[in-house]
Amino acid sequence: MSQPPVKEFGKWRSFFWPVHSFELKKLLPMFMLFFFINFNYTILRDTKDTLVVTGSASGAETLPFLKVWGVLPFAIIFMIIYSKLSNVMSKQKLFMSTVAFFGAFFAFFALVLYPMRELLHPTTFADWLQTHLPQGAAGFVSMIRNWTYSLFYIMSELWGSVAISLLFWGFANDITRVTESKRFYALFGLGANLAMFPSGMLIRLFASMRGNEAAGVDAWGVTLNYTLASVVVACACVIGVYWWINKEVLTDPRFYDTSEVKKSKKEKPKLSLKESFLFLARSPYIGCLAILVIAYGISINLVEVTWKSQLKLQYPDSQSYQHFMGGFSMMTGAATIFMMLFVGGNVIRRFGWGVGALITPVVLLITGIGFFSCVIFRDSLTGLIAMLGTTPLMLAVAFGTIQNFMSKSAKYSLFDPTKEMAYIPLDQESKVKGKAAIDVVGARLGKSGGSLVQQGLIIAFGSLGAITPYVGAILFVIIGAWILAARSLNKRFTALTAQKEAEKAAETAAAPAKASTVTSKEPATT
Repeated sequence: MSQPPVKEFGKWRSFFWPVHSFELKKLLPMFMLFFFINFNYTILRDTKDTLVVTGSASGAETLPFLKVWGVLPFAIIFMIIYSKLSNVMSKQKLFMSTVAFFGAFFAFFALVLYPMRELLHPTTFADWLQTHLPQGAAGFVSMIRNWTYSLFYIMSELWGSVAISLLFWGFANDITRVTESKRFYALFGLGANLAMFPSGMLIRLFASMRGNEAAGVDAWGVTLNYTLASVVVACACVIGVYWWINKEVLTDPRFYDTSEVKKSKKEKPKLSLKESFLFLARSPYIGCLAILVIAYGISINLVEVTWKSQLKLQYPDSQSYQHFMGGFSMMTGAATIFMMLFVGGNVIRRFGWGVGALITPVVLLITGIGFFSCVIFRDSLTGLIAMLGTTPLMLAVAFGTIQNFMSKSAKYSLFDPTKEMAYIPLDQESKVKGKAAIDVVGARLGKSGGSLVQQGLIIAFGSLGAITPYVGAILFVIIGAWILAARSLNKRFTALTAQKEAEKAAETAAAPAKASTVTSKEPATT
């Protein structure tokens, strides 16, 4: 009588915790590896924004110029160097050397570059540039004026793409079996989002350390030292956990057997930019998927820069800005974990792919209307503002904050899963070439498109405040195209999925008939 309840418990246990006890030896170190990598990503993301946005004669208008003229060329140079080193170094040495390089840079910045910033920053040359360039080029000038902050921003951006996408997921894909990946990968993502809580708490703690220093001591410099010390410690933890995995886990045949791990994967074709555009033009299905990826990248870029310009007005000094960003990271982590556990999968299962794919642009649209209305029509909202007991600026900051953490949590829990699901019904060639084309076009246009748009508008109109209405209008056009592409892709996805299921059902039905035909032709035996 007790057996059925035991089976039921086992089923529910596997649903909520699909890991065997002996597998913890592999899961927990990988969980912690991703935890420490994302811990640094969160701290660096908030600190780089604080440095650049609150820097001398700087502001959020510097960010579009930095993304185009700083992050993009440095990323290309870094990947060229990384590819060359991968030919002469083992994977283990390359992984640990790369993490150590980042840790050394951030230590060097805290100990040398930041304390010597007054000597290193070309203030006179930047003032000369500002007098000879149009007002709209102020962001470009501040990028040069505060070049050490710009370099910190670039290296922090590179940590996100290199440490997460290249190092961690490259390592995870190398050592994880397919059967393990279905159960482990979601837990890795949970570990990454859990890291936002301690990182956010530390950011707020370090940013609160003001007023306790002796006279003449740079309070923000003290905060920065503590912040970057935690980054260096986390880099050391990444190296230590990685070393332990290679020494203790990958030598255990239960977790890593070279005969079982896939070695001969099909290589992903390297398409040029022209070949990628041609492939997208020939395939409406992949083209719609590319629009989704590009639209998200442009939309989030347009919103974030405008929001950060409002944050600079509300929190003009570095420590208050940093303190706010720490709280924002904690809110984002909480919302993302909630969405991943209780919303994302349930929405897709109950309402289908189309609803899941539409939630992210709809969230951006609704919150975008609220945010840009608060910025553009703040003088007309005096009644609402008085009723809420706040200020027009604080209301805009609040709406922008809500938009950013809601859009990010929707992205992780719904946008990313539906994007990956869209590849499933495609044939193998379309899957491989489609991913390659979207990586080339989507990555470049998504990350740089919004910055290029803002950069052009700032140069034309002079400031972020002047271009806000135009940015809002462009955002809504982009989101409109995103929604249309998602609806079109949903029809194609549904039709293609139904076709694949019908073909599979036909094959299944034909299999017994074929087997009986073969049996009837066999000669009788005595």
